Amino acid sequence: MALAVGAQTPASLAPATTPVPAPAAPTWHIGPMQISGFIDGYAAYNVNRPSEEANNRVNGLYAFNDKTNQFDLSAIKLTLNHEPAPVGAHLDLLYGRTDEIMNGSAGADNMKYVEQAFFSLKPTKARGLELDLGKFVSSAGAEVVESKDNWNYSRSLLFAYAVPYFHFGLRSSLPASKTETVGVQVVNGWNNITRSNGGVTVGLTSAYVKPKYTWNVNYYTGPENPDSQKGYRNLIDTTLLLTPTAKFNAYINYDYGQSRDSITGSGKNTTGDNLLKQWQGVAFAARQQVTTKAAVAGRFEYYNDSQGLTTGQAQQVKEFTATGEYKWPQGLLARIEYRRDASSVDFFAKGTLSSNQRRGCLRCHSPTGSPPPYWLAAD
Repeated sequence: MALAVGAQTPASLAPATTPVPAPAAPTWHIGPMQISGFIDGYAAYNVNRPSEEANNRVNGLYAFNDKTNQFDLSAIKLTLNHEPAPVGAHLDLLYGRTDEIMNGSAGADNMKYVEQAFFSLKPTKARGLELDLGKFVSSAGAEVVESKDNWNYSRSLLFAYAVPYFHFGLRSSLPASKTETVGVQVVNGWNNITRSNGGVTVGLTSAYVKPKYTWNVNYYTGPENPDSQKGYRNLIDTTLLLTPTAKFNAYINYDYGQSRDSITGSGKNTTGDNLLKQWQGVAFAARQQVTTKAAVAGRFEYYNDSQGLTTGQAQQVKEFTATGEYKWPQGLLARIEYRRDASSVDFFAKGTLSSNQRRGCLRCHSPTGSPPPYWLAAD
């Protein structure tokens, strides 16, 4: 999958009915399945120099590229895809640190080494309706799992902590008009294949696409406490993508979430409480295509985890990221990045603790066609 050298839109902001662009020639097939993939590796340096004893040498509040002061393999991905006509299938096999965090955070039944695996149905006379059944990445968020499809190499705080990574269940998408696509999802909660509480999470999605902007809205609600259908988790995620020219893009992403604990048992065996915990954040990002091969991008965000539900400690965090990109021949994309994180409390490891973290990253991947959020392991 070669990246476009013109304007680049994060994959998660594309309308649900827009097919993923086909890989550049040559294209490989196994029977009806189209094959593509990539390799993603990086080298990172954190001026705090966190130690093994402090936090296992990771960048605090990072997702997927969290290992620091060393080289690491972020992801090797192999994709098999057959567009629904009217029946299709999609399989993403994933190996590396990305898989360890994405599938290892919430239990052993998360289909390890599988990012997505679903069947699709698109009836010819159903006005564009598409149904997918299986494991698929979440519609929430302005960024996606694959770093090459984002503007920055490191994922945002909102992607890492405010929204889910994936779901298992049924999703639908239907063009409501020439400019809007809506969808409904019925899934087994956040970041898990099976549920312990028997409840389902419902997701509502909308993508409104115009030539100069795209507005995405996602809402998820459902029980997320283990062994109980009491206490719902709710998430509102919205992103406004601005595309004023072919070379300049920008977006604003806002997330608000809340989760209510549950009370189980009775009498002396009562456990838990009924407290409401909340988190919210906003991100601003922009990308400029400088030449046909070079681009620059920047991101600033603020994240408030007021009760410490998602990060494990009550805090307000700010981060700024600047990324330079150069597209080499033969499908090699290289990026160099500077990022600074600052917390309202002593959170980042530096021998003892520090409230700031600065880090650089050099990364590249070649296409062939922070630890996970504290609370994602709850169910």
